Amino acid sequence: MNKVIILAGGQGKRMKADIPKPLFRVLGEPMLEWVISACEESGLSDICIIKGFMGDMIDEYLGGRYKTVLQAERLGTGHAVMQAIPFLKEDTDGNTLVLCGDAPFIDPVAIKESLVIHKQQKNAVTVITAELENPSGYGRIIRTNNGISGIVEQKDATEEQRLIREVNSGAYWFRTADLIELLGKIDCNNAQHEYYLTDTISLAISGGKNAGAYKSDNPDIIKGANDRRDLLALNTYARMAVIEKHLINGVEFTCTDGIIIERGVEIGVGSEILPGTIIRGSSVIGKNCSVGPNTVIENCRLGDDVKMNCVQAYDSEIESGVKIGPFVHIRPNSCIKSGAKIGDFVEIKNSVIGENTAIAHLTYVGDSDVGKKVNFGCGTVTVNYDGIVKSRCVIGDNCFIGCNTNLIAPVKLGKGVYTAAGTTVTRDIPDYALAIDRGVMKVNEGYTLRKLRNKF
Repeated sequence: MNKVIILAGGQGKRMKADIPKPLFRVLGEPMLEWVISACEESGLSDICIIKGFMGDMIDEYLGGRYKTVLQAERLGTGHAVMQAIPFLKEDTDGNTLVLCGDAPFIDPVAIKESLVIHKQQKNAVTVITAELENPSGYGRIIRTNNGISGIVEQKDATEEQRLIREVNSGAYWFRTADLIELLGKIDCNNAQHEYYLTDTISLAISGGKNAGAYKSDNPDIIKGANDRRDLLALNTYARMAVIEKHLINGVEFTCTDGIIIERGVEIGVGSEILPGTIIRGSSVIGKNCSVGPNTVIENCRLGDDVKMNCVQAYDSEIESGVKIGPFVHIRPNSCIKSGAKIGDFVEIKNSVIGENTAIAHLTYVGDSDVGKKVNFGCGTVTVNYDGIVKSRCVIGDNCFIGCNTNLIAPVKLGKGVYTAAGTTVTRDIPDYALAIDRGVMKVNEGYTLRKLRNKF
């Protein structure tokens, strides 16, 4: 069985934050998650993650999904992999992929194709490489007729070697048994007194084993982040790569300013995404929708022909033909049925809004089940919380809720119920009834003349 070791012990001091570097996010996901996802898409599930600085944060994020091993001292990449020797010894018959947890753009194609080359050439180690226009700062790959002879770092390279544009990505396939053997031979006799994983190549060759390289067509597998500028560059690249994918799939972007779409989002043909829109998580946008400007959608499912303008929506479903906004908040566990219209300054929480219902403006609907073709007047509030428990309101089809109505939950309005403006409803209302609750209005004539006699 093939194994994976992901090096995730980096502190990232230049990031100036007390979290492990692989947990810094690119398009909303930790860099580590990007690497894990590439492995999973490649069919690799036997994964061990080497943690170091603030390793408990790695464990907390993973939630037990994969094994972790602590590298208590930072003594180099070779030393990090050494911590996983017990994991390797669980099955020595296959191959092991070693990846960097802060290089998020390793892709399944490179992983799969490099493994094929690794097996075909019967290599003890196969380096995954890429060719860069500007290879400055990277270790150069020295190729031979039957493989590679080693990796030369920039500072040690000759002028001729510095012209080489094929560089080390930091990702490797090893035959697992050979990796265990080679790790036992690495020493720290160098200026940094560290154990380098790259030393396994020369050790393999000197031991009569094959060492090779697979050159990926994707130079972005090299990209990583050492500081906040690098992290911004990764986010910018990933953001535009996702937008490019949606453009190819028939999504319209008149302007991409402020648009962030996470990579798990699906968007239907003909939909338009307007500036300032952020779409997160596993959101699905239907066909011919208009989303934005200045809209946030997180883990929501939108049907076709939905229009959302200046909306924040979370963990909810919006069916086809719905129009929402501007300045609307859709809180989790809500369902807006087809044809509904939600206007400005409306908040909906944990509620079902029926087909063709209109909530025009300045209204709060929480913990409620609303029927079809209901009309909410301005200022309506479902009073769902008494300070101890939250209760639901039920509003039947074709109700007309007058302005400034308070519905004190739990309360049920039958079909076709009307409420007069300013009414506070405290008990169930039967079908086709009118609820009126108004105190006797008193008029105190001349009041303002007496109160403000010195003002006139």
